[in-house]
Amino acid sequence: MEMIRTAQNKERAPRNRTITLADGERDRFAQKLLQLTQPVSATELEDKTVNQDLFQVLDYLPLRFVDLLFVDPPYNLTKNFGAASFKEMNAEEYTSWFSSWFSPFLRVLKPTASIYICGDWRSSGVIQAIAEEHLVIQNRITWEREKGRGAKSNWKNCSEDIWFCTMSKHFYFNADAVRLKRRVIAPYRDANGNPKDWEQTENGEFRLTSPSNVWTDLTVPFWSMPENTDHPTQKPEKLLAKVLLASSREGDFVFDPFLGCGTTSVVAKKLGRHYCGVETDVQYCCLAEKRLEMAEVDQTIQGYSDGVFWERNTLAYQNGTSRNGKASNHQMTFCLGEGASTHEK
Repeated sequence: MEMIRTAQNKERAPRNRTITLADGERDRFAQKLLQLTQPVSATELEDKTVNQDLFQVLDYLPLRFVDLLFVDPPYNLTKNFGAASFKEMNAEEYTSWFSSWFSPFLRVLKPTASIYICGDWRSSGVIQAIAEEHLVIQNRITWEREKGRGAKSNWKNCSEDIWFCTMSKHFYFNADAVRLKRRVIAPYRDANGNPKDWEQTENGEFRLTSPSNVWTDLTVPFWSMPENTDHPTQKPEKLLAKVLLASSREGDFVFDPFLGCGTTSVVAKKLGRHYCGVETDVQYCCLAEKRLEMAEVDQTIQGYSDGVFWERNTLAYQNGTSRNGKASNHQMTFCLGEGASTHEK
């Protein structure tokens, strides 16, 4: 197959849709990046990418301005992240490193803020222990990462965790905004022959299901997906859309202290939230800015349309995508501490 060469000097197949930086784009996008040398306001951080180490900016961030914090730190594995790298530590060292930035960072959160922390089976124990010291743990989400290498002497590792925490018992959560649309395997009908808890459509039989803490409908970005970059641990836009729609409103402020290639900011922009992310690698920052520019034209999120999430392999059935891919107005809101009724979680 004929190959093409990109600005990163990698040969790629013609159908490869990986986002790269063309000649001159890095300089153009780098001009948009922010670097902090003194305390700033929330307004100054709004919809910005900060190209610095997190420890350099901690003291400059304002107090209590973040509604939703999404944290995807290096797992306790030896891995290269562009110009930076992370080396595996023992459990005590990793705990100390995690606490050194996590505890000081909590001051930027509003009392009603929600926090999502990503980890794997190695780091989840540390995350839980630290979160229990400072936060209210609401749940642990496990999502299937279908990619992964097989193992001859162990179980194949193809899942990751996301710890859902809040600053207090008063927080926002919209379960109806993250319902999953599944094909009906057993289409039961009532005594009158009407569909029981499912819907007959032109494209088949589907059921809307409540969101659970096991996510099996995600696809890790790969070369033929238009959101893919060369970042080694890029999260799917669909994953971030679930988090943002469930735990933030339009206009809320979403913060990501380990932004990587910008997925959190991109999804926040597509869904009408304000955003800010911190990333040390200038190449990834520029990729984030390029993706943000692309989002001005294309606001679709793969696997999310018509106000619902769809299970895998249903692209052919998805119609009626709203212009912004946003949740429809009729969706109900569950909001603790704001006069809404309390439901069992």
